[in-house]
Amino acid sequence: MTLIASDNRRIVIGLGQTGLSCARFLAREGLPFALMDTREVPPNLAAIKAEFPQAEVYCGPLNAEVLCTAGELLLSPGVAKDQPAIQQAVEAGVKLSGDIDLFCRQVSAPVIAITGSNAKSTVTSLVGLMAQNAGIDTGIGGNLGTPVLDMLASGEQGLYVLELSSFQLETTHDLRPVVATVLNISPDHLDRYNNDMRLYYQAKHRIFRGAQQVVINRDDALTSPLLPEQVKRCSFGLDKPDLKDFGVIEQNGEAWLAKGLQGLMPVSAMKLKGDHNVANALAALALGDAADLPMTVMLKTLQTFAGLRHRCQWVRELDGVNYFNDSKGTNVGATVAALNGLGATLATGQKIILIAGGQGKGAEFGALSAPLDTYSRALVLMGEDADQLAAVSDLDKYFADSMSAAVKQAQALAEPGDIVLLSPACASFDMFASFTARGDAFCDAVQGL
Repeated sequence: MTLIASDNRRIVIGLGQTGLSCARFLAREGLPFALMDTREVPPNLAAIKAEFPQAEVYCGPLNAEVLCTAGELLLSPGVAKDQPAIQQAVEAGVKLSGDIDLFCRQVSAPVIAITGSNAKSTVTSLVGLMAQNAGIDTGIGGNLGTPVLDMLASGEQGLYVLELSSFQLETTHDLRPVVATVLNISPDHLDRYNNDMRLYYQAKHRIFRGAQQVVINRDDALTSPLLPEQVKRCSFGLDKPDLKDFGVIEQNGEAWLAKGLQGLMPVSAMKLKGDHNVANALAALALGDAADLPMTVMLKTLQTFAGLRHRCQWVRELDGVNYFNDSKGTNVGATVAALNGLGATLATGQKIILIAGGQGKGAEFGALSAPLDTYSRALVLMGEDADQLAAVSDLDKYFADSMSAAVKQAQALAEPGDIVLLSPACASFDMFASFTARGDAFCDAVQGL
């Protein structure tokens, strides 16, 4: 059989949530496409074939000859673009894109684009809620919740607030956001990036391509892009800000969120707690301000927004000990932020019992040493890389083979006033189906104490 290349032919690679959203979009538009997955038998394959009877489906190792017949490959975030068959097609002139590029070709509404190693889901949700509370028909999605192309099924909305992962950004060329930010950068997904932080950094910074305005984290130099001076920019940070920037000032003897010298509201009035959430609030204010959201509405939203499940989520207080679920802390930077943020709320003598461990994704754990020494009483470790985590601190360490055992051990170690924190610094897939399943197991174990 001779395969003929066509500029009109698209191949969707990866039959997960994003890939299927691409297929649904192409089907709605009446555009020809084929489907491909690296697994021999992807989940729900029969249902996928029934939903897209017009599409050829290829399963198993990627076939370069078939890929070279396409005009465009639509790559799912979970599929690495450096696979030889994909690179062979790219070298043959086949365009490599993703769902974000497809989305951006369709919409004229402004886009607020958010990425970062940590807190991007919280900030995306917060900015989206601020916009909705301002009466704007707002789509919130991307790497968080609804795939972007599924949001187009019911027509274009007035504003989009998108959380974007480095994997999505690798295949994004035409974003052109009204405002973009890299919230922070710390080692993550180094197994995907050949232990090269430079490649991870470059992927994150693709979010700034074509941006009208950028928001920078003053506390993280790696978030500052190399862009022409005419691109408007502002910053956020936990220190006193310059006139157009966002930060923290002292007013009437307490800490206030501020824009320049103007106090906006007391930090104590926020529903979210911890210094890391103060930074998240300031990032959201900076992004919303750049997109012309009304300040009064944004501040009112901060007074009611309680955060997202599995992200430093308060679970329960028992015998004077508070339990927090930060299962979304899947990398070292996230766990450092959780330790520092919650640790700063503790009184003298109160400590954190940290439950951590899982798949480290090739990361180094040394950055945990300082916050552990400052704020923690003991470590309860589990999962594949528990021994590597144990090496970063001289604290007492305990090992558990299940979440239930880990929670019971933490309860036995905690003293009144302490915090028991699940913040694994690792992926979940050695023991759980997802970080949400891991967080749910923690919450169930805590409620069962």
